[in-house]
Amino acid sequence: MTDPSSYFSSHLNELRQRLLVSFAAVVGATAVAYLFADRIARLFMVPLLAARQPPVKLVYTNLTEAFVSYLKVSLLVGLIAGVPVMLYELWMFVAPGLMRHEKKKAIAILFWSVFLFGAGACFAYFLVLPRVLTFFMGFSSPRLEPLPRLGGYLTFVARTSLAFGLAFEIPFLMVATTRTGVVAGDYFRRNRRYYYPGILLLAALLTAGDLFGAVLLATPLIGLYEAGLLVIRLFSGSKGGAKSDPAA
Repeated sequence: MTDPSSYFSSHLNELRQRLLVSFAAVVGATAVAYLFADRIARLFMVPLLAARQPPVKLVYTNLTEAFVSYLKVSLLVGLIAGVPVMLYELWMFVAPGLMRHEKKKAIAILFWSVFLFGAGACFAYFLVLPRVLTFFMGFSSPRLEPLPRLGGYLTFVARTSLAFGLAFEIPFLMVATTRTGVVAGDYFRRNRRYYYPGILLLAALLTAGDLFGAVLLATPLIGLYEAGLLVIRLFSGSKGGAKSDPAA
């Protein structure tokens, strides 16, 4: 009979090793990204350069701002590049304890969560940011010249992309909770009046209180919520979606 303490210790060591591998992957990817930090930053600047003619220039008002900004961009790229390694290490740690049908579900969950996050980030970069920046740049005049700071702009792009990436997970999470029976199939429809104010509050927090940005984020969030309701309705004949709420 296997000693429980020895079994737990072996799993703990395995978890530690996999965490170290994930950390090393992120650090390595960050170091490589820093070598190309200038090119990556220029890629981040594309929406801003396209928002105004002649193109606006970014400035930095602190001697260390450019260095710190490039370091942040490199870390962000390192985290994104390290995600496949982290997911692989996570999968190798939990897969031995899963049944065959559970493995299929886990793979589907990983695929759709990564795909939707990427879709949300691309939606922000290619559609939202150009329009938002064009609007903000529209306030310029002969007496009013926009001088966006490098650090603030890169943070704005990263925060917006992250917010939309997380927002696109909403339909997936809604369907997952109903399909697994965590909540009833009509739960989200019945509680729509509570979630809409929550969405508005979340959008305001993610955009740091910027009213215009909050509206731009809240609008697709509400649309994604409704999309989740539509998908749940399509799966209403399934086990998870067919349950009724006893408290209703």
